[in-house]
Amino acid sequence: MAKSSKQYVCNACGAVTSKWSGKCESCGEWNSISEEIVESGAPKGLGGKKGGQKLELLPLKGREKNQKPRHITNMAEFDRVTGGGLVSGSALLIGGDPGIGKSTLLLQVVCKLVMSGKKCLYVSGEEAVDQVRLRAERLGLANAPVDLAAATSVRDIVTTLENSPESVDLLVIDSIQTMYVDTVDSAPGTVTQVRTSAQELIRMAKKKGICTLFVGHVTKEGQIAGPRVLEHLVDAVLYFEGDRGHQFRILRTVKNRFGPTDEIGVFEMAQEGLVEVANPSELFLAQRQENVAGSAVLAGLEGTRPVLVEVQALVAPSVLGHPRRAVIGWDTNRLAMVLAVLETRCGISLSDQDIFLNIAGGIKITEPAADLAVAAALMSAQTGRPVRKNSVFFGEIGLSGEIRTVSQPDIRLKEAAKLGFECAVIPAPPKKSKKTAKPPLDVQQIEHVNSLSDLI
Repeated sequence: MAKSSKQYVCNACGAVTSKWSGKCESCGEWNSISEEIVESGAPKGLGGKKGGQKLELLPLKGREKNQKPRHITNMAEFDRVTGGGLVSGSALLIGGDPGIGKSTLLLQVVCKLVMSGKKCLYVSGEEAVDQVRLRAERLGLANAPVDLAAATSVRDIVTTLENSPESVDLLVIDSIQTMYVDTVDSAPGTVTQVRTSAQELIRMAKKKGICTLFVGHVTKEGQIAGPRVLEHLVDAVLYFEGDRGHQFRILRTVKNRFGPTDEIGVFEMAQEGLVEVANPSELFLAQRQENVAGSAVLAGLEGTRPVLVEVQALVAPSVLGHPRRAVIGWDTNRLAMVLAVLETRCGISLSDQDIFLNIAGGIKITEPAADLAVAAALMSAQTGRPVRKNSVFFGEIGLSGEIRTVSQPDIRLKEAAKLGFECAVIPAPPKKSKKTAKPPLDVQQIEHVNSLSDLI
């Protein structure tokens, strides 16, 4: 007989302790520790003749003809993020802020697949069936033959799928935090319930070859709520980002076992739902004003897609003892480093100035190639001189002021030339690098941040 015991688990980070406390020692969250009942004791016969079944050992090289094709949704932006479509038997976790459009996106994906002949099931644990129907009617998808269910019991969902007369191709769980397993003595949303529910659904999906999409809630820090092991269980983790003040939504891949990571898909929130944006660079630069000090264009790269965005900087005298550093869409620590390099290596004093930095369009930039564009915007804002017309910037700045090369400069330059830019300020290539084809626009190569002031 297995013995029951108590343990205390943090609902924020999943840390386990032997006693309750008001504050989690691992993540510092208050009032996040809850009591859970666990079963201890190992079953008899492990490793013996009365134990489990013998595994079927297979060779590494399989037969390609037995591999099922991907499920193509015909939503180019979604297919790009997933690596070319959904893989049969895979599990994907989609997280995002409340009201950002996760349920809307998945309902559109499900309806697209149904129209192509796939069997899809949408299970909602947060809304009634009539509420899902109202959303579908608003999106113009009311006639799509999608099977709906409002349920939170994992046992009921598994039983329904196993006894279904038709094989299901896609299953949507909205959301995993509302699911529960009746053999676990804890409330839905706790660490144990989320982990156990995901394990049972993924086990069933792998066995029957059903692609499963989980919707995951996020914490106030932007991380997916629940245990970190949830992200390890699934095959892909997608984050749906965006600012409610902007109509753009970014679907970003942070993990994908079947495709590239850091890939993004761009959508626009409209009355008819989420509309794909085929050329996000043109959309991000649509409202850019030329001949304005403090504005520079970054030729960035998100996954395999080049993206051109506007970097805006404002420098103003500070009346405070500690000048403000306000950043939107970029790393605050990275800004502090660039400011220190400009002051130490270039003699530009900004320590007594308020600095405001914004990546226009609501997109978040994480790659270090944005350093050069940020430095150009800061220099332009500090001197009051606009940057050179129709020019783009990319490059990483080192602590000694050197400009370091970044990946795939040819793709960035090609995208900039396609949008009508005529000049690019980029890092000088290493001396032993191979000669490349002539770039499609005028290129100014610099080795130190000091040379940047002559090009603004």
